[in-house]
Amino acid sequence: MLVIGLTGPTGAGKGAVASVFARYGIPVINADCVYHELIAPPSSCLQELTETFGKEILLPDGSLNRRVLAGIVFNDPAARERLNTITHRYVMEEVKTRMERFRRDGVPVALLDAPQLFEAGAHKACGAVVSVLADRQLRLERIMARDNITAEAAMRRILAQKSDEFFKAHSNYIIENNGATDALAPQVHRILAELGVVSK
Repeated sequence: MLVIGLTGPTGAGKGAVASVFARYGIPVINADCVYHELIAPPSSCLQELTETFGKEILLPDGSLNRRVLAGIVFNDPAARERLNTITHRYVMEEVKTRMERFRRDGVPVALLDAPQLFEAGAHKACGAVVSVLADRQLRLERIMARDNITAEAAMRRILAQKSDEFFKAHSNYIIENNGATDALAPQVHRILAELGVVSK
């Protein structure tokens, strides 16, 4: 089974690109969605996060207060590393389980949509890596609108991630997502054609 890794910095628009891949009948595993499922209480992952960062990361109903946790880790590289160490372990275990299910079912191609693809080491299991990039100002605007946060907070998130140069140097393909979503389809088709998934 060919596993295509889809990644890129926050605000680049990976979700829109993943939806284009899905139009070809390619099943998509979204690592963020897996993470959100894994932290729903009761949860071993949430328990370990609470033990590491304190009960202040919890809402009154016992669920994760993502805004509080984000405020902790985005200002502290060491805390961010502790968060990633915990969450990557749980997420990758579940991703491997789902990928193995695809293999047993005879699925020929699957897409792993993972913002932390490289950090989690998941790129090693991919036959090809596609990174989605976009201009920084556009990313800033997207993050502010998506998460309802200030420009300063959005910029902190951008600066906490790997550079465009890193993604270009470590990816097999780059998709530019600076305009209309219609511009994504030809880029995805070209990649799938070069990988032999579809005819040119």
